[in-house]
Amino acid sequence: MTDESQIIQQLKQEIQDLKEQLTQSEQLIMDISAPIIPSIVPETILIPITGRLSPERFEMIISKILNASYGEDINTIIVDFSAISEKEIGEIEVFGSYIDNMAKAIGLMGIETLFVGFTPSLTQVMINSGITELNGIKTFLTFRTALQYLMVEKDLTFKKTNQ
Repeated sequence: MTDESQIIQQLKQEIQDLKEQLTQSEQLIMDISAPIIPSIVPETILIPITGRLSPERFEMIISKILNASYGEDINTIIVDFSAISEKEIGEIEVFGSYIDNMAKAIGLMGIETLFVGFTPSLTQVMINSGITELNGIKTFLTFRTALQYLMVEKDLTFKKTNQ
């Protein structure tokens, strides 16, 4: 019996260890699937979104953005959807409302949100989702065009230096 109870205890410990590894792996996936990257434009961060977008994941991304920007000197966030295709959107019919909710939540903190990388199929999904309040959302085709917009807005220029 002692050997059997030791084996059971050992198996329980292995299961517990595997659960902890799984939790750590899931957290790592969440962290890298919406990284927060400082931009060359001051007070601006970039968040490239990758992977499947479920309602829970959207909520996690919004929460991560809000927590990362709270207390920081950030006034603009660029959210990049270039890596997202229609097949990666979990609930297509509510995708537009999640974009709207994200912009509103971030806006309540006084931070401007710029969205980039909406493909024609994602644009169609947003239109078909029935959302009518997308007029105030600023979108750009590429990250580069969003940066150019910010450079003009913040009256910044690049200076070429001779080295």
